[in-house]
Amino acid sequence: MDFSLGHFPVDIVLFALIAAFLALRLRSVLGKKAGLQAAPMAPPMAREPVGPIIEGRPEQSPTPKFDIPASGTRVGQILAAVAEKDRGFTAQQFLTGVEGAFRQVVTAFAAGDRAVLRERLTPEAFTAFDAAITAREAAGQTQRSEIRGINSIAIEDVRMADIAAGTAVSIDARVVSDQISLTVDSNGQPVHGTESVTEFSDLWTFERLLNAGSSWRLSAARSA
Repeated sequence: MDFSLGHFPVDIVLFALIAAFLALRLRSVLGKKAGLQAAPMAPPMAREPVGPIIEGRPEQSPTPKFDIPASGTRVGQILAAVAEKDRGFTAQQFLTGVEGAFRQVVTAFAAGDRAVLRERLTPEAFTAFDAAITAREAAGQTQRSEIRGINSIAIEDVRMADIAAGTAVSIDARVVSDQISLTVDSNGQPVHGTESVTEFSDLWTFERLLNAGSSWRLSAARSA
C-alpha cells in the first residue's frame, strides 16, 4: 500500500474535518435554544438544565457568596450614584433581596402560583411567565423545582436613567444555584429536566423607580 503524500486522500480528510466542525457548531447553537422559545423572556427554570449534574458536592453554606463590583469600576460607580439618589440602597441589601426573590419566583413558577409572580414581576415579565404556565397546564404537565442551594449572586451590570416619573434603575444579577428541575407529563413521564441535582446559571434583571415607594421587580430572566 502506497502511503506517499501524492496518493494520500487529503481532500477527503479536509472535507471530513469541515463537516465535523459544522456539526459541532450546529449542536452548540441548537443546545442553547432548548426549552421555551415563544417569548423572548421565557422563564429559565422551564428550560433543560445546561450546567453539570452535581455528584457528591459538600453541604453548602446557608448563605450564598455575594459578588459586588469594586467602587473604582464602571458598575461600582453607578451603584454609588444609585446610593446617592436613594439613601436606603446598598448593594448588599439588594443581593439579599435577590436571593429571596429567586427562591420565591422559582418555587411559584413551578407551582403555578400566579399571585406571587404578579407581586414579584413587572407586568411584561408576568405576561411571559403566565403564558408559560398556561401552556404547561394545557399540556397536562407538572413541574417540580427544588433549590438545593444558591452558590453565588453577582451584580453584573447597572443602568440608571432619568425619566418623567423619576429615576429608573435596572440591575443585572447572575445567580448560580444547584437545583432539581423536572417537568413530567400527565402520565408522570419526564418531559424536561432531570431528578438529579444540576447547576444552573441565570441572569435576572430587576427594575425599580427610585424614591417612589416601589420595590424591585423582576423584568427579565434568562440562562447565562
